[in-house]
Amino acid sequence: MKKTNNHLLLPVWKKFPEIFAPESTELAPVDILKLISEIFVVGDYYYFLIDFHNYTLHNHSPKLCTIHGLECTPSHLQQILDLTHPEDIEFVLRAEEHCYAKVVEIGAQHTKSLKSSYCFRLRVADGSYHLFHHQAIVLDVDSQHQILRSLNIHTDIQHLTDRNNYIATLMGINGRTDFHQIDLSTRPAKHGQNSPLTKRELEILPLIAKGLSSTAIAQRLGISGQTVRVHRKNILKKTQTTNSTSMIKKCIELNLL
Repeated sequence: MKKTNNHLLLPVWKKFPEIFAPESTELAPVDILKLISEIFVVGDYYYFLIDFHNYTLHNHSPKLCTIHGLECTPSHLQQILDLTHPEDIEFVLRAEEHCYAKVVEIGAQHTKSLKSSYCFRLRVADGSYHLFHHQAIVLDVDSQHQILRSLNIHTDIQHLTDRNNYIATLMGINGRTDFHQIDLSTRPAKHGQNSPLTKRELEILPLIAKGLSSTAIAQRLGISGQTVRVHRKNILKKTQTTNSTSMIKKCIELNLL
């Protein structure tokens, strides 16, 4: 592949000079596996870092090539974008634009405490397309809060659902409690849609998805096991599901995870 800094998302990102205008900066090593352990994944997944100075990829998960049937490890962001289903490209562009517009609205100084996510289809090793859950977390910014490096996680969720709800989500991490859903389907957009779950339920949900017991969740959050069980029942009721598997599937479709 010809070495170039151009890629599909560049025209979108250029609309936000407040957060996308980094200069080359030497960055410290990052413990990716430690970060991944705190991020929702429910299925086969891979990760990679993006250097926003030249949009090159680093620290790839070995599964990236296996899942997509690639002979060589991608070195540039466009090589990942080339795997996108042609019918989903427009949605990916819109999702990125709306997520970062919301980041600018909240304040560029909070970029590292916000996680964006949405779903789209990517080509896999057998030539078919699977629905993937995309999550992006900014790891490093410069003195002007402009992005230098981000961690991206792609999880194959085809075994859970093949239905894309066309919702982009921006949620708070590292102590922030933001939760913004943007409906990008053919229905009228609903910016800043409120979650049907409470702040505590949103905190418990990914721990349930990781398979933790009520006792383990209670110990991690410093609350009683009974309280966790009540929240679990409330989540089941609100999502109109009867077990953890169907609840997780429904929450993915609602982009609550």
